[in-house]
Amino acid sequence: MKFTSSLGRMIALLLVAALLAACAPAATEAPVVEAPTEAVAAPTEAPATEVPPTEVPEPVDFTTWFEFDEKNEDPAADGRVGNEYLRNTIPQFNEAFAGKWNWVNQPKAYDKMETELVAAVQAGAEVPDIYEMLSDSVNAFAQNGTVQDLREWAEAQPWFADLDPSALKACTAPDGALLCIPMTQRPQAVYVWTDRYPNGFPKTPEDFLTQAEALKAEGKYAITFYGSTEKGGSGINRAMFTTLSSFGGGLDDGNGNMLLNTPENIAAIEFLREIVAKGYAPEAVFAGKFQEEEYFKDSSAGAFPTGLNGYLYLFPLTAPNGTPYDTNTSQDFLNALEAGDIYLSPFVSVEGVQPGCNTTATGLAIPVGAKNVEAAHDFISWVMTPEQNANYVVGPGGGLPALKTTQSDPRFQSTFYQQASETIGASACRPWYGSLLRPAEAKELVMNTIYKLIKEDPTADIAAELTKTQEEYNQGN
Repeated sequence: MKFTSSLGRMIALLLVAALLAACAPAATEAPVVEAPTEAVAAPTEAPATEVPPTEVPEPVDFTTWFEFDEKNEDPAADGRVGNEYLRNTIPQFNEAFAGKWNWVNQPKAYDKMETELVAAVQAGAEVPDIYEMLSDSVNAFAQNGTVQDLREWAEAQPWFADLDPSALKACTAPDGALLCIPMTQRPQAVYVWTDRYPNGFPKTPEDFLTQAEALKAEGKYAITFYGSTEKGGSGINRAMFTTLSSFGGGLDDGNGNMLLNTPENIAAIEFLREIVAKGYAPEAVFAGKFQEEEYFKDSSAGAFPTGLNGYLYLFPLTAPNGTPYDTNTSQDFLNALEAGDIYLSPFVSVEGVQPGCNTTATGLAIPVGAKNVEAAHDFISWVMTPEQNANYVVGPGGGLPALKTTQSDPRFQSTFYQQASETIGASACRPWYGSLLRPAEAKELVMNTIYKLIKEDPTADIAAELTKTQEEYNQGN
């Protein structure tokens, strides 16, 4: 028992010792002193990250219908001047409106543009945002609701007050709607080789026939003109209407009806008959494809009644004295005029009547249903800026500027524009269609009739044929 008791005491002592050890404070570790480090260099700036360039928004396509094609680089193409204008100008516009608009042109045949646009609008099909039009289409577009009335918008623009009133009138519908913004005016004039008519172009039909006979004796033609029925009867708005109106005639009664059977129109057609029958004009006047121009270009024909913009297509030229004008650009005609080999003149006219001529304005219209009207507004105002407006006029526009400030541009102070102003001032120019609301139909009907009377059947009764044509048209009123 003694052993057991001692053992118990020993165990008890061990337990007490263990408890005391557990309760004793733990020895603290000496603080760790870090070894001194080398001086830390100042932090360098992180390499600059390149800021990505601001992305230009994808521009929205805006479309135009011009009769010209910028992709056609054929120097002999009829529309070469307009083609070149678009080729140069489309990139300029796209740069000016980068990220906003992208100009896409859809070239159209000029003699089919009107009917194609009317059909597209009526069918609710896709239409362009800008349509380059002739004022010949104003009445038809008004009747068919084809293009938008731009008057309210245009009158708020800074360039509106600068537009020539007669040009504005040409773009104005019978109800006062402004259906196009006029860019140029293209009245008719007579281009004359000086050596063929050294004393001035004849003033009367009688004097013309006398001089025509003298030229025929020399193996020359007195005149060449567009007498073909192609292109929807476009000969009407060229020499045909010029002749009718110079005799005091016309195509309408002022109230929307066609009126052809008049003494004045009969006399004019008799005059044309004599020119053709006696060979004072080349047979090519009826051939189409502008073959009549060749006889003025080589000066075998002494005169050529055409639009004021017609010179854009007349090159190269050879003057009667043999001088060549052969840069193969529209400058050829202007050079010949500056040299005095060519001059501009009014047409002949009967006593008491001012020389007649058709006048047409070129303009920019916005079709009904256009998707990007804002783009169309931007385009028109851009073309109305001084530099761009002058470029358009000397390019595809031709004729006289509709903006009065553009008329003061140095490019319009030349002999050509001086003579053009004098010629038009001495003429009584007016739109050939008058009050007719279906000009495309009227033009073709009348041209086919005049062609028959002066070419196909020169013995046919003029009055009877004119009456038949006017009645056919008026049945549609």
